[in-house]
Amino acid sequence: MRVLIVDDERPARDKLRRMLEQEPGMAAVQVACDAIDALEQCAAFAPDVAFLDIQMPEVTGIELAASLPAPAPLVVFVTAYDQYAVQAFDANAIDYLLKPYDQARLQRTLERVRERLRLRTPMAATSLPVRQLLVTERGTTHVIKVDDIEWIETADNYVILHTASAHPLLRQTLTGLLAQLDGAFVRCHRRAAVRPALVEQVVSLDKGDCELVLRGGARVPCSRQHRAAVLDSLQRTR
Repeated sequence: MRVLIVDDERPARDKLRRMLEQEPGMAAVQVACDAIDALEQCAAFAPDVAFLDIQMPEVTGIELAASLPAPAPLVVFVTAYDQYAVQAFDANAIDYLLKPYDQARLQRTLERVRERLRLRTPMAATSLPVRQLLVTERGTTHVIKVDDIEWIETADNYVILHTASAHPLLRQTLTGLLAQLDGAFVRCHRRAAVRPALVEQVVSLDKGDCELVLRGGARVPCSRQHRAAVLDSLQRTR
């Protein structure tokens, strides 16, 4: 089993790591100190399960769980406060470890994880769609809800997430991001993708190109190569 521990407090990380390493079947245990570190670790380490502290600065464990790209690890929340239990299970958590916990309680959690991993086959493995994205700008991490994004535009090695009130930059490829967003957007140009439900008007241009006018007034380019797919998506959305 490959385990990722995410906690901003080093003593808590070290304690859980020691306890996990006493258990059989641990292939590797790694730690992350915050949500951004955790997302990078998930991409490189590919954990089977992530133990997420709920109360962390800037981005909570629950917000991190909603930002994990597919295929996402199983999630166990770890916290000293029991008022988050409902939110934790709404986030599809396997278990909820209440601090302070002992080895026996951790073992029960690991039994649940192992059982879920046994049931997780390539055909049956599913992850919840990503519901929000974590964007770091000038040292501050912001939570951007996917439902607030109107359209997406490429900018060198980044994408611009256009919402009604902001245009944050996320270091990601457009192709990679669209794969995470589970069909919520349709590509309309080699440099852009749009949320079909927000398109109010299609304005024809020269040579088969067109422009998509969104509900909020934004105008998004649509190339002739993508026009048929966009129109089909609009028809299905309506």
